[in-house]
Amino acid sequence: MSEHAATDANTGAAAPSGLRWYVVHAYSGMEKAVERNLRERIDRAGMQAKFGRILVPTEEVVELKNGKKAVTERRFFPGYVLVEMLMDDETWHLVKHTSKVTGFVGGARNRPAPISEAEVMKIVNQMQEGIEKPRPKVEWVVGELVRVKEGPFTDFNGAIEEVNYEKSKVRVSVTIFGRATPVELDFSQVEKV
Repeated sequence: MSEHAATDANTGAAAPSGLRWYVVHAYSGMEKAVERNLRERIDRAGMQAKFGRILVPTEEVVELKNGKKAVTERRFFPGYVLVEMLMDDETWHLVKHTSKVTGFVGGARNRPAPISEAEVMKIVNQMQEGIEKPRPKVEWVVGELVRVKEGPFTDFNGAIEEVNYEKSKVRVSVTIFGRATPVELDFSQVEKV
C-alpha cells in the first residue's frame, strides 16, 4: 500500500474527489434493504469518507385502488442500487459482501466500470419528475386495443380514442351491434389486450 493511499484513508481529505457512481445488483425487491445494509456496514467500518450517496431509483405512480387514487412508489430499475464510492479493494469487498447484494454491474470481476455523472443525472431527473407529477401505473396509448373487464361492456374489445390522465379515464370505441360506439371508462375498467 503506498504512502499516498494511507494518508487518504487516514485524513479522508483527498478521497471524496475520487468518488464515482457504480451500479450494484441486488435481489429484486430488496433494494431498500441493500441501501440500509450498506449504510450500516459503511458506518461500522468507518469508511464514510470513501462513500457518497446511495440511490434506489424510484418514481411515484398513481394507481386506482377501489376507485380511489393512491400514489405508490415504483422502482424503475428493479434489482439495482446506485452507489457513489471510491473503488478500492476495501470498498469493493464491503459492497460485494453486503447481504442481498449479488455483485457489481459492468467491468471486470473485481474492477467494475463506473457510470457517468450524466447517466446518474438522467435517473435523478426521472425520480424528480415522478415526485412532481406521479405517472399512472399503466400508460395508455391512443389507437391501442383494450378489453373491458368490468361494467356493462365487460368482455368487449375496443380501440382507445382518448386518454385523460387527470380523471383517470379513457374513451374507447367499442363495437356494439356492428356500430362503433365511444364509451368513457375508468382506467381500472380496461386492460391491455
